[in-house]
Amino acid sequence: MYIWELPQWPDWQFDMLRLAGALADTRHVQGRLIGRMEALGFPLQDQAELSTLTQDVIKSSEIEGEQLNAEQVRSSLARRLGVEIGALAPVDRHIDGVVEMMLDATRQYAQPLTKERLFAWHGALFPAGRSGLTVLRVAQWRDDAAGPMQVVSGAFGHEKVHYQAPPAACLDAEMDRFLVWFNSEDSGIDPVLKAGLAHLWFVTLHPFEDGNGRIARAIGDMALARSEGTNRRFYSLSARIRYNRSGYYRMLEQTQKGGLNITRWLDWFLKTLGQALQQAEITLAQVLIRARFWEQCKTRSLNQRQIMLLNRLLDGFEGKLTSSKWAKLANCSQDTALRDITQLLEHGLLRRSEAAGRSTGYELILIGE
Repeated sequence: MYIWELPQWPDWQFDMLRLAGALADTRHVQGRLIGRMEALGFPLQDQAELSTLTQDVIKSSEIEGEQLNAEQVRSSLARRLGVEIGALAPVDRHIDGVVEMMLDATRQYAQPLTKERLFAWHGALFPAGRSGLTVLRVAQWRDDAAGPMQVVSGAFGHEKVHYQAPPAACLDAEMDRFLVWFNSEDSGIDPVLKAGLAHLWFVTLHPFEDGNGRIARAIGDMALARSEGTNRRFYSLSARIRYNRSGYYRMLEQTQKGGLNITRWLDWFLKTLGQALQQAEITLAQVLIRARFWEQCKTRSLNQRQIMLLNRLLDGFEGKLTSSKWAKLANCSQDTALRDITQLLEHGLLRRSEAAGRSTGYELILIGE
């Protein structure tokens, strides 16, 4: 029996005494982080938010097994946030759609969540009306024409059903009830806990043919923004969920096959959120490093290719950056790449890596090194 089949559904219950300590700790760290970020000033706030949202969009998609181009995500966000990052990468409409959904959820957090708004988010996630080769019912609830909505893993013929969602025929009534609760300012639950419950409730209803996980996480982020009273995002809950994706799915399955007492789910949510808030301290440190780096570049004349590649290095370039990789990433010739690198060596912004290998690698020189 799934949770939505229980006679008392959706009479959610949880042990507030058991959650009180974790909730107080989370609220304390949440407030401290917001205070520290607001003290940075707008330029650094912009960079911190850009870094956080880039990670959030990428990791939320990765949870569903989809890999997005980080440079395109960053460019799409920078364009919409009005943050200067040098040359912007061309962005396809799918990435733009994912970014638009996330920004609408967090920037317009105070606006009611409606069926029409959810349909707009779903349409933005699937602008071509497909998920891979599968044609979807876009911007409308699923109809179960191909059978019950199930979460399945395993090879064909050896599938394991982890969860089966409520029948499509009851979605209008179920979603109306969810939206009334979500938009109510007097729901009798702490706003942070409400974010955790909203995530669980929506993904349990699973109202769309695809994209339910990403939309559930956007709804959770929207509720967290309401809990903080700010449309600035300085931490990524999706990044922490992605870090322990198997634990996330295991907890969801256990909860959706359990009773209506969801204390364990909310405890897991609070702990994961706490980890995301702690991770934001690393983001803050990286933003300050980036700011100091570009401050030392003020007197240097850099072209757009150099700015783009330096940003890639600041984001944490994986592997060894060689001249051939530079040429490929910057879409230029090998000779042009070598000239770009030589200039940065002369400016004291790059140095040759000590790592052994057939090709020479290059790495950033940061202030204080």
